[in-house]
Amino acid sequence: MPSSAYFARLLVLCGILAGMELRTLRYFVAVAESGSVNAAAQVVHVTQPALSRQLRQLERELHVTLFDRGSGRLELTAAGRQFLPVVRDLVRRAESVRSAADAFAAGRLVHLTIAAPTTTLTDVIAPFLATFVSADPLPTVREASKPGALDLLRHDADLAIVTRPPPTSWSSRALAVLPLWAYVPHDHPWATRDSVGLAELAEQPLVVLDPSFRPRQLLREAFAAEGLGAAEYVECGNAQVAQALAAAGRGIAVVSDDPRFGLRGLRIDTALGCLRIKLYAAWAPDHHAAHALAAMADRLRLFCASRYGSEVLPEDP
Repeated sequence: MPSSAYFARLLVLCGILAGMELRTLRYFVAVAESGSVNAAAQVVHVTQPALSRQLRQLERELHVTLFDRGSGRLELTAAGRQFLPVVRDLVRRAESVRSAADAFAAGRLVHLTIAAPTTTLTDVIAPFLATFVSADPLPTVREASKPGALDLLRHDADLAIVTRPPPTSWSSRALAVLPLWAYVPHDHPWATRDSVGLAELAEQPLVVLDPSFRPRQLLREAFAAEGLGAAEYVECGNAQVAQALAAAGRGIAVVSDDPRFGLRGLRIDTALGCLRIKLYAAWAPDHHAAHALAAMADRLRLFCASRYGSEVLPEDP
């Protein structure tokens, strides 16, 4: 008995994928499911003689008898039963390709791949995706620490979330301006405060991220601008671990994450105001769904405002 793998190879060898119209394969499925050419003809809206000719032609091209015509009702042969799931899968895939092509032509998003730093994926993107409905594109996320999100945007990402203004070669939208936090345990002397001065912070043991992270770069730039430096610090490569170390009393964690482990977040005051990190969305201007991506960025911007308050909205849209 021919196997499913045999039929899959045969479809290619016979040129069905390239040369035979998919409607012939749909006719085969209709007849197999209906049990008669007459019933199937009504389903696919062709005449009975035309449908019979198409089935005979398919059998000739495959060199396989698919139906037992000895009784009043068409019955699949053993080969036909093996062939049916192969054809069903092929038709399903063809319909998926057609649907995707229609979406591309209309500028719609079928799938959405978002690249973002770990903290942004955890605290912003994942909660945002939880608001998606069935009409939204199917989302995928890519963690973008090394390489950066823009590097992933050049390959397989549709939308990148970055912490610096993207080059003008990309379309972009400013999403939010979020504070950096100095996290202390609930029993810390500063736990009742809302903010801490940069000079005060510099005198305390700190838990900081490694220099590849934007929060560490912003802290270093702020220290340099005021002629300060951390007296003592522990360096780590994960913001949640930094908070865990702060909860264990190893120092004050300076990160942009949402609070964890019962920590209290204090804003960091500098001579130029509160220390903050900016988020931008970027996408390729020639993306087939550029307008849809712009709309998605606007949705994400409004989501940030609903999650953190309208004060995080940047001045430039």
